[in-house]
Amino acid sequence: MDKIIELNTFLKLQNLASTGGQAKILIRAGEIKVNGEVETRNRRKLHAGDKIKYQGKVYVVEEEVVR
Repeated sequence: MDKIIELNTFLKLQNLASTGGQAKILIRAGEIKVNGEVETRNRRKLHAGDKIKYQGKVYVVEEEVVR
C-alpha cells in the first residue's frame, strides 16, 4: 500500500500553518502549489517526492513524513 499524508497535515507538520483551520484557509486561497499546480483541495493526498511550494519556498515530502 502506498503511504500518504494529507496536504493540511503536511502544512501543520512543516509549521506553515499552526492549525487545521489556518491550513485550510491557505489552501482554499490558492496559496499552495503541489508539483507546480495550485491546489485547493484541503485533504489532497501527498506521496513521497511531491513538491509543495508556499511563499516562494519548496518543501519536498519525504518518506519519513508519510504514513
